[in-house]
Amino acid sequence: MRLPYVPNPPETTSPEDAAIVERIQARRAPRPLQPLDLTLLHSPPVADGWNSFLGAVRTRTTIPADLREIAISRVAVVNRAWYEWMHHAPLAEQGGVSKEGMEVVKQEEPLVLAGEGRMERPGSLTEEQWAVVCFTDEMTRNVQVRDETFARLRELFGEREVVEITATVACYNCVSRFLVALDVGERNGLGPDAAH
Repeated sequence: MRLPYVPNPPETTSPEDAAIVERIQARRAPRPLQPLDLTLLHSPPVADGWNSFLGAVRTRTTIPADLREIAISRVAVVNRAWYEWMHHAPLAEQGGVSKEGMEVVKQEEPLVLAGEGRMERPGSLTEEQWAVVCFTDEMTRNVQVRDETFARLRELFGEREVVEITATVACYNCVSRFLVALDVGERNGLGPDAAH
């Protein structure tokens, strides 16, 4: 970690900051505060907004756990945010993604190359899972998503789901960039297999 973590439990200097810590603890319960929280709490207002946004993306969307966690895990791979991978790859498997499917998600090379068309879907992922992997890969690597990739996502999902998938990918690109830049969790340079 490039900065010291705040003490745990965090020391607060105002009732507002104490309320922020309580909200973050409530979202994390029954787990303790995480290294990410103990980094963000250097700036309580940023930690509070982060907690609200991440809470909505993680717990209040309609997309199933397998798709949400595939998107988050793929962002982690592309951005080499292995601390993020360590937390979300197991959740993807718990959500129904096979170990073989997670091996596809874990590939560091681009899954879809601009101008070369889509790779054929591996049998270890459903059509919906593969569409989310391809969309996440393009959105994370290139920001712009090819029309063909978006059209496939649109065929499989309704407007709310498309917005929620896109928000999840965007949100976790923010998370991964924060984690890697500050080396939160001290795992980001280790790779996916050493991040346990």
